Amino acid sequence: MTDRDPLQSFPRERLMKGPTPIQRLARLEEVLGERSRGVSIWAKRDDLMELGGGGNKLRKLEFLLGQAKAEGCDTLVVTGGVQSNFARLAAAACARSGLACELVLAQMVPRTTGIYQDNGNVLLDRLFGASVHILDPDEDAGAYARRRVDEIAETRRKALLAPLGGSTTIGCLGYVDCAFELARQSAETGVAFEQIIIPNGSGGMHAGLAAGVVVAGSHPSRIAAYTVLSPADKCLPATADKVNAVLERLASDARVTADDLRISSAQLGEGYGMPTSGMIDAVELLARSEGLLVDPVYGGKALAGLLSDVESGAIAPQSNVLFIMTGGSPGLYAYADVLTSK
Repeated sequence: MTDRDPLQSFPRERLMKGPTPIQRLARLEEVLGERSRGVSIWAKRDDLMELGGGGNKLRKLEFLLGQAKAEGCDTLVVTGGVQSNFARLAAAACARSGLACELVLAQMVPRTTGIYQDNGNVLLDRLFGASVHILDPDEDAGAYARRRVDEIAETRRKALLAPLGGSTTIGCLGYVDCAFELARQSAETGVAFEQIIIPNGSGGMHAGLAAGVVVAGSHPSRIAAYTVLSPADKCLPATADKVNAVLERLASDARVTADDLRISSAQLGEGYGMPTSGMIDAVELLARSEGLLVDPVYGGKALAGLLSDVESGAIAPQSNVLFIMTGGSPGLYAYADVLTSK
């Protein structure tokens, strides 16, 4: 990687203050005892961002809002699931940046309880002033959102469409930046992370990190992802395509294949947003050992994968592993019936 920052040429709306910290989860290691096999478990606290309750999607939104303003847009139209963390943070970021925000929320999870439909992220969406469109199960969120963009144009305004997770090529740049940030932090602390553990939903976080790692001169297999949306055989080629699109956007000649990436379906369970016993146990263990919260849809399943692989030895004993805490704790309130049923 050269000294030139390849991200400087992209418009950006700053929503974060400095790098997010990395901390060792020493108490978690202590509670695991011999099960930890001497693995040092670290967390990068992307949940500790001040805006909108924090969370990793703010990295994407810095570049998406930069794009929107550069294109003269005054509105962001966002698609996602009912309890979308991206939608919540888009609403908060638009409030901070003076843009109107419309959220088109699809029924991606078969949970119809009032606590799921109205609490958690949905409550915050409305508090942040977004126009919230919760669709019926048979409605097409993409088509609805495109129609809203056209309707907004008819009023002499202009909207940028931000699809599921904000995982456009531009949105992915937020995690290219995170990869560079991680490289600097590793150099400063002298701690090299053999593995970086993340969830993979819409694939933007993984794609951005992998592209950033490649540009920085490392191999993307350092990143181990647990898919939370689709099976690994579908997720792998889709993520590889995103990585290559980001590399092309960065004017890099490097390319990856699906074989270069590591994505596991082991924690997917019955599908997106569907609770698993491993997720519940992981959420409880981190809360009760470190006083830290991970969400039930993304971070909880990725943490469950990390813990399982530590105990099985799939993560090498005595190594350093980094878990990226993506935020999303408001989603816990939408799953209160599940998390308090044990």
